[in-house]
Order: sequence, then structure tokens, then C-alpha cells
Amino acid sequence: MKPNIFLLFLSIALSAGAKKLRPQVVRLETTMGTIRVELSDETPRHRDNFLKLAREGLLDSTLFHRVIRDFMIQGGDPNSRVHRQADGTLASPSHERPLGEGSIGTTLPAEIRLPWLYHVRGALAAAREPDEVNPEMRSSGSQFYIVYGKSWGENSLGKVRGMLDEQGIEMNRDMWNDYLQRGGAPHLDGAYTVFGRVVEGMKVLKAIQAVATDGADRPLEDVVLLRAVVE
Repeated sequence: MKPNIFLLFLSIALSAGAKKLRPQVVRLETTMGTIRVELSDETPRHRDNFLKLAREGLLDSTLFHRVIRDFMIQGGDPNSRVHRQADGTLASPSHERPLGEGSIGTTLPAEIRLPWLYHVRGALAAAREPDEVNPEMRSSGSQFYIVYGKSWGENSLGKVRGMLDEQGIEMNRDMWNDYLQRGGAPHLDGAYTVFGRVVEGMKVLKAIQAVATDGADRPLEDVVLLRAVVE
């Protein structure tokens, strides 16, 4: 029996389409373990920008320079880059040098996609300058953070929902249940672009956000993003 050529080509096309529909994943290899993040197709500019950063090595050898327990870990500052010395050890910027203001010279328009993408534990989001100098809520071209957040009870979460309601931001039932069950940072919803989520490495995230830090929230012992790899 001869194969049906039309069905054969249709099968190949559908297979190719399925591969294209599969979300992009970036592997973040750190000195404390590996975190894999899945990028959302709902935020194409942030997705493509993060892929570009990873492919061009712009995130490699940078620090998680801002870490706050029960909140988040932040990286991507080009000024935080470490260098390997002749003896093989890593040399990093002095703790006397403030980090967090570094830029690659570009920003991205906000792509806030509520109620689909929000600050539940494991969310990947873009850092940005504050409202007073950035009313359009444009995102940093390189700095990002991963949410750990806190656990919530109905009373405490209800207060955050009320605050969001006053700003015209709705926390729907799915978001409510997700925050109750998983934790996160709901007070950031509507103010920053969430563009992905952790799909592997939550234990690593938990460990990093619990490290000891100085008064500027920088880890006392460097946590380095050794490389970001597009899978």
C-alpha cells in the first residue's frame, strides 16, 4: 500500500508546529545549583530579549546581587560581572561598590499580562526603575528577578487584594488560590512584567533566597550566575 503523501506532509507540519508551540526554556547554572525557567509567549518582547541575553552570554558570570529572604533573588546587572583570576578563583566587585544600577542601555515596554502572569512563587519578572522616573513601567534590558515570596493566610492575602482593588487590579479566584497554596509576592502585581516561571530548581531558589546578606541585600558570599543556556 502506498503512503498517503498528503497525510504524511500534514503529519510533518503538525509535528513542526508542535515544536514551535513549545515554550522556550533557559537553564540558569549558578554556584548553588541549576534553575530552569520557561519563558512565556504572552510576553514576546521580554521572551526574545531574555533569549538574546542568554545566547550572547550577557548574563554569564554575573551575580545575584540583591537577595531578600521570603521575597526574591535579583540578577542581570552588567556591573556585577565576576572575573576568573590566574589561580582559577573568581574576583567580584567590591562590597563597597553599590550594585543594581547597571544597564545595557536599553529598556523594554511593559507587557503586564494579568490575570495569566502574576507574582506567584517561582515567577520570573523584569526589574525596572521606580515610578517617579519611569511612569510607563518600562523594564530593564537585562536585570530580572525570581520570586520566592511568603506564605499567605486568607486574612493577610485579603488585605493585599483590597490594596490591589483600590488600584483597579483584580485578583481573580485562580490567583487567590495559587497565592494561598504556593505563596508569592502579590503586592507587585500590575507594577512589573512577569515573563516566565521556574520549571525546575525550586530548592535552589529557596536556598539562594535564604543566604546571609549585607545591609544592601547583597549576599556575603557571592552567588554567581555562571552561565545562561538556551535549551
